Amino acid sequence: MRLDDAQNDARRLPLVLGGSNFVLVFLFCYSSVFDLFHAYAVKCACRICYSYHITSFLLVLGAEKHQMGLLSLITGRPGASGFGSASTAEQVTDGVDASNLTVIITGGPSGIGLETSRVFALRGAHVIIAARNTEAASEAKKSITEANPTARVDVLKLDLSSLKSVRAFAEQFNSMNLPLNILINNAGVMFCPFQLSEDGVEMQFATNHLGHFLLTNLLLDNMKATAESTGIEGRIVNLSSIAHEHTYPKGIQFDKLNDKKTFDRRSAYGQSKLANILHAKELSRRLKEEGANITVNSLHPGVIMTNLMRHSYAVMKAIQVATCLIWKNVPQGAATTCYVGLSHQLKGVTGKYFADCNEEKTSKLAESDVLAKQLWEFSEELVKSASQI
Repeated sequence: MRLDDAQNDARRLPLVLGGSNFVLVFLFCYSSVFDLFHAYAVKCACRICYSYHITSFLLVLGAEKHQMGLLSLITGRPGASGFGSASTAEQVTDGVDASNLTVIITGGPSGIGLETSRVFALRGAHVIIAARNTEAASEAKKSITEANPTARVDVLKLDLSSLKSVRAFAEQFNSMNLPLNILINNAGVMFCPFQLSEDGVEMQFATNHLGHFLLTNLLLDNMKATAESTGIEGRIVNLSSIAHEHTYPKGIQFDKLNDKKTFDRRSAYGQSKLANILHAKELSRRLKEEGANITVNSLHPGVIMTNLMRHSYAVMKAIQVATCLIWKNVPQGAATTCYVGLSHQLKGVTGKYFADCNEEKTSKLAESDVLAKQLWEFSEELVKSASQI
C-alpha cells in the first residue's frame, strides 16, 4: 500500500531520535531486516528501545561492516555513482534519451513498477506494461499518458505464476514485431502463505523466479536480434532484495521446494530473491560466452511500503513507524531500477548487484557459480516438467 507524501518524506527529516530509539533504527537497518522484523518487532518493540544488549547483539551479527552503508542510507549521501538512497528515478535518468528503446516492465500497474514505467515513458521509451491485472495496468497507462501525452505505453496480460500465461505473453509480444532493448523483471509476491502454483511450484518461487526465468528465455532471441541490428546494448534487470541473505541454510531447497512441512514464508521469499541474483549471474555468464551485446544485473530497490507487503502489512506498518529513517518513498525506490536500466555509466557492466544506485556485495550463497548453474538446470527441468502437466 502506497504511503502518502507526508509519510514518504518522513525518513528525510532531521535526525531527532534519542539514543535508545536510534539503537532500534540500527537494529532494523541491519541486513537481517526481514527475519528480525517478524521475530522481534511486535513482541519486543518496547523492550528493544531500552535494551543495552541490543548493541552487542548487532556487533555479534556483524553490523559493524555495514555502518558506512547505514550512514549513507539514512543521510542519502551519494556513492561512487553520484547517486544514493535519496536519489529519485527522475534524477538518475536526467538527460537520458530513451526514445529509441522498447522496454518490458513486469508488474507495472503499481508501486515501483508504476514509477519505473512512468519514468521510462518520460524519457521517451516505448513501455510495455506486463501485468496480471490488465484493468489496473490500463489505469496505470491512463495516468501516465494523461501526465505525458507523448508517452508510448501498451498493456499486455501476464501472470508470472502461470507458465502457460508466460508463454502466451511472449508469443503475443513477439508477434507484434517490436524490438526489445530492455527487460525489467520487477513483479513479485512477498511472504504469502504456502500455496502451489497451477504448475505445482511453491508460489513465491514460481512467481518471483520461475516465471521470470521462462519469460527471459522466451524473449532472448528478440533481444539478441535487436542488439545486433541496432548496435544498442540490451539490458536485463532482475529486482531482487536484501532478503536474499535470509533464505534456507543451503540457499535453494532443491529437494524440498514444495514441502509444506519445511516451508517458512520468510525463508521462501529470501530463497526466491536469491534465485533472482543467481539467475542474473548465470545468464550474464552465458551471454558473455556467446558474445551477445546484452547485460544482466540484479538489485535491491530499498525498503518501500507497497502492495508487495500486503501479506504482512500490519507488522510492517508498525515497524515503519519505528524505523522511518530507513524507508524510501516510491520515486526513490524506483531509482536503482531506472539507473541500472538506463544509465550510460553502466555500459558493459554485467553480472553485478546494485543498491541505492551503487554496486554492492551479495551474500556468499549469491556469489556461488556452482549454485547458479545448479539453479539454472533445476529451473529448466521445472519448466520442462510443467509443460507436460
